[in-house]
Amino acid sequence: MAPRIVLIVQMRLDSTRLPRKALLPLGAESLAGAVMRRLKRIPADAYVLASDADGAAELGPVAADRGFGLYAGPKDDVLARFAGAARAYGAEIVIRATGDNPFTSYELGAALAERFVRGRADYAGYLGMPTGMGVELVRAAALFRAEREAGLAAEREHVCPYLYNHPELFSIDRPPCPEAWRLPEGRLTVDTAEDYERARRIVAELGPDPTDAELLAWLRGRADGIIRRTPA
Repeated sequence: MAPRIVLIVQMRLDSTRLPRKALLPLGAESLAGAVMRRLKRIPADAYVLASDADGAAELGPVAADRGFGLYAGPKDDVLARFAGAARAYGAEIVIRATGDNPFTSYELGAALAERFVRGRADYAGYLGMPTGMGVELVRAAALFRAEREAGLAAEREHVCPYLYNHPELFSIDRPPCPEAWRLPEGRLTVDTAEDYERARRIVAELGPDPTDAELLAWLRGRADGIIRRTPA
């Protein structure tokens, strides 16, 4: 029997760099709506928005409209929030996505999921594509172990660091992405006001649902610093 795959996207409204960005308009919809619409094209058995209580109250209608279930968990312990959502929806494999990424590649997501199901890794994530195009996959058993054992704040504020920082405990698969997607300097995530303006330009020029090829061509055509990385 095939394992039950649950796609979980994390999203909340109190981002410090771009507050309430999930509800900002992006074309004819909100950023949150664009994120979930695109993620729905990655094959999974269930789709879930995981937020804190405040975020769930405001984002719940968007999730329902996009066919996502809703799970409210701890505000700052994102690892526990994800683990709780995975339990609530009976996940055996979790596809982890974030609410910052309205241009996630459903092609890469589907390819990584197929590779993951065929293999034995506990964690998988492609490397080398533009920031904001990828998802991660985690076996639920490994996620629950991380929830029990992770003690550092950085391991609780994010979902996967405990896994890939402990290769002695978990099987890690981080292959390079296919060559057509190789553009590590590209940036499609929305974390700052500059990122948001870039996303608005993309939608204005390419429409609300650009293909990966269109997105990559758009980025490669920008030599004026639009795709530079934000300093850490």
